[in-house]
Amino acid sequence: MAGDLPPGAQLPSIPTLVTRYSAATATVQRALANLKAEGSVYSEVGKGVYVRDRQPLVVEAAAYVVPTPGGYTYRLIGVAEIVPPTEVARGLGLAEGESAVLRHRLLLFGGEPVELSWSYYPSAIASGTELAGRKKISGGAARVLSDLGHPQQELLDRVSARMPTSEEIEALALPPYVPVMRQFRVIRSSAGQPVEVSILIKGSHLHELRYGHTVAGDVS
Repeated sequence: MAGDLPPGAQLPSIPTLVTRYSAATATVQRALANLKAEGSVYSEVGKGVYVRDRQPLVVEAAAYVVPTPGGYTYRLIGVAEIVPPTEVARGLGLAEGESAVLRHRLLLFGGEPVELSWSYYPSAIASGTELAGRKKISGGAARVLSDLGHPQQELLDRVSARMPTSEEIEALALPPYVPVMRQFRVIRSSAGQPVEVSILIKGSHLHELRYGHTVAGDVS
């Protein structure tokens, strides 16, 4: 990840690694197996283990990723109108028992699964609109919300890491030991109203998140 070993570089032999790190042979073998499982290295029989030319997906902290041929695409898993979990209800500013429209999706890159998302919209806004429909939305939820008079303006993420659930391991084809990144995202309209809360789950071995902010000048 630091770039000390460029793509195509050969890793030292197992005996060399055992000596360098004062580790048992079995420990080094497990470490190499883990690196192979996450796609960081590959082996050639009779030759050795090499660094794979695989750069992380650098994801902008944006409300919507535009689908592109051979790039990102969405797969809609389900749509439902439900009473959301407590943290989601708080993020949307809903009273107890109020409902929200949930859109559950899988994001793919080059046909490979990279993110699970659960996006919630207040039923008072979303019911009867494309957000509640069981079809993909051209232009994404941001376009629909804007058409409804609630253009998205402010995005706030809380990012954490944890081990994946069995559902996440299967859906994202994760090596079982790899943690996931969890983004809890609240999006507000230009009027300051919460219009979307999303929970985004990504494999930590595939992604880097990129945030950009304007730094205010020193006014002291």
